[in-house]
Amino acid sequence: MALFQRGQRTPELPSEVARRLDLGRGERILAASPDETGTWVIATTARLYAVPPAGESAAAEPVARPWHLVDAGSWDRDSFTLTVTWVDGAAANRWVFRGSLQVLAAVHERVQASVVLVEQLSFGPNRSARVVIRKNLADGSLHDQTVLGRGVRLADPDVAHVVADTRARLREQAGLI
Repeated sequence: MALFQRGQRTPELPSEVARRLDLGRGERILAASPDETGTWVIATTARLYAVPPAGESAAAEPVARPWHLVDAGSWDRDSFTLTVTWVDGAAANRWVFRGSLQVLAAVHERVQASVVLVEQLSFGPNRSARVVIRKNLADGSLHDQTVLGRGVRLADPDVAHVVADTRARLREQAGLI
């Protein structure tokens, strides 16, 4: 079974959800679905949104983050949970979908579309980092990112040297230098 089929219609957003979206110029909704808590998760051409039900506490502010800030999205088939982690270290978001998987397919496609170049670096057993050139899908600008794995610190001169060299090489390849 395909997760997303061409021509599949995005559900109509409830008016209270649509009013809370701040879509940019030319930004289009690709997929949208409520999770089991009633939070609407919306994948657009430029961002990932999560709009909690009206009346939720102030702690439940809508999420509106560009795709190039997504570090990873993972799907747990057993619990029907989509977990999204962020490059900047912000708390992960988790949504449970038991119905439509349309959002899952859109998240995968948009994250992949934002990756221009990536290089995995190894610093020994279970120590790694990634240097990535990502595209902001809203405006086309390119950004370099360094994502350090557990136990890997830029304060380590060897790590700093390898990361700096890799970053410079990828920036040059992407035309950022």
